[in-house]
Amino acid sequence: MGMNFLRKLPIPMEVKQQYSLSAEAARNKEVFDEKIRDVFRKKNNRMLLIIGPCSADREDAVMEYVHRLSRLQEQVEDKILLLPRVYTNKPRTTGDGYKGMLHQPDPNGKPDLFRGILAIRHLHSRVLTETGMGTADEMLYPANYRYLSDVLSYVAVGARSVEDQEHRLVASGISVPVGMKNPTGGDLSVMINSIRAALHPHSFIYRGWAVETDGNPETHAILRGYVDKRGNSHPNYHYEDLLNLYELYAENGMENLGVIVDTNHANSGKHFLEQPRICKEVIHSCRHNAQVREIVRGFMIESYLEDGCQAIGEGTFGKSITDPCLGWEKTEKLVLEIADLL
Repeated sequence: MGMNFLRKLPIPMEVKQQYSLSAEAARNKEVFDEKIRDVFRKKNNRMLLIIGPCSADREDAVMEYVHRLSRLQEQVEDKILLLPRVYTNKPRTTGDGYKGMLHQPDPNGKPDLFRGILAIRHLHSRVLTETGMGTADEMLYPANYRYLSDVLSYVAVGARSVEDQEHRLVASGISVPVGMKNPTGGDLSVMINSIRAALHPHSFIYRGWAVETDGNPETHAILRGYVDKRGNSHPNYHYEDLLNLYELYAENGMENLGVIVDTNHANSGKHFLEQPRICKEVIHSCRHNAQVREIVRGFMIESYLEDGCQAIGEGTFGKSITDPCLGWEKTEKLVLEIADLL
């Protein structure tokens, strides 16, 4: 009964000292972070595509994927900024199932949190070093963010976490853009309140320390659709939804903020092949209305080497073991089509 304490884990400072980021990787991150900030500050008209697997389940497949992204980036450099989605934590609605590389560095093995911490830090660092690209991850556990604070270029707060006080306050002390998803029930006021909290400075207790934050000016919305009380999915990426968000921003004094449209989850009804259509519809809305174009900064797309998903243990290289993803051929085609439409 109760909680069994298995082992004392190293604090983030100890992990960073022992597994430090190389000077080259740190320089890569500095350059890449500025590119992302330029998108959110509207210093250019590039679209940000936060793109990659639903869950980063194995290092070799993720690295193959991001190297392909790096080569694709060269073809769309003037119109699109590709940001690898390297999600190493997997939220589970019921608590069951694969919880991500942090918990299980080997999806077929037993949970090992110490090995998991080292595995996710190594993976994010490899992407920076080998491709020069920053990475995005979800802040599922705010206390764990410090293990990756020097390697992440983008942080997302999920639909089930966005109302949590600690997530909001920690986001206010993060130095890279943070996206706040709308909650699963769809109430945008919850998301707006979360954004407002993260924009402002705060004092609170974090990891046993009294801390102060400066506020995060690059906090923004991620629209991911919602689920009604009957369990039915509904999108919120349509023209009227985007214009409504623009007006909500204006009413709350957030005129300069952007939005990322999540093309999967409830927006697609978890039909992953709908993602290209959703991207194209949003781009059409941007063309139709300057206010919509003003706030849309890009898309979040679930993509991997192979179409669909598989059960753990099936062993298909680069195929998701959580939610289904677009395969590489469809991904490459979509990125090039988005570039042509911009």
